[in-house]
Amino acid sequence: MNAATLSPSTPPTARARPRSRQRLWDQVSIYLPVLLMALLAAASYWLLRATPEALEPPPERPVTHEPDYFMQRFSVKVFDASGALRSEVFGAEARHHPDTDTVEIDNARIRSVGAGGQLTTATARRVVSNAEQTAFTLDGDAVVVREPARPGQANAVPRLEFRGEFIQVFTAPERVVSDRPVLLVRGNDRLQADTLQYLGGDVRVATLTGRVRATLAPR
Repeated sequence: MNAATLSPSTPPTARARPRSRQRLWDQVSIYLPVLLMALLAAASYWLLRATPEALEPPPERPVTHEPDYFMQRFSVKVFDASGALRSEVFGAEARHHPDTDTVEIDNARIRSVGAGGQLTTATARRVVSNAEQTAFTLDGDAVVVREPARPGQANAVPRLEFRGEFIQVFTAPERVVSDRPVLLVRGNDRLQADTLQYLGGDVRVATLTGRVRATLAPR
């Protein structure tokens, strides 16, 4: 009779171990997304706490009369919609004042062309111009010359020249104003007064007040 060889049987505890680990992994895998979301939320919270707060924009600086830009030895030209030259300003130095939006020019020379092509020039030691270049204040050795509208013709408007220490020139509408002594030269006539109001365009009327002295050429 042959003896039968019996293999030792696997203990029950050894067979139960893999099943326990499988059940444990199944339970952990159920809660794994929740754990990952919790970790992500914690990391986001930490990152938010670690990020420095955004800086508040600085308060706007009050607008002052201090110049915000300069120009030296310059020339500025202004053209109309058709490309025709309307005005040209030369100067040794210019300073822009932001509070009044004006430009102050040293040793200025200005050329302005009217609607009919009439040329007006102005010079002074200091000129203050508005942003549109339609108003000019001339201070110190101010000279304004308005050339004839139709030179060489019998009915031409005579050449006008204004001289004084302080003269204001406006281009829209055309005016020359001074509240200080001024000399007006119209053709060969000379008139002096304490104040002046001159309206150009089609009006062409000069109002002189105060001590008025006139030297009129013979007609």
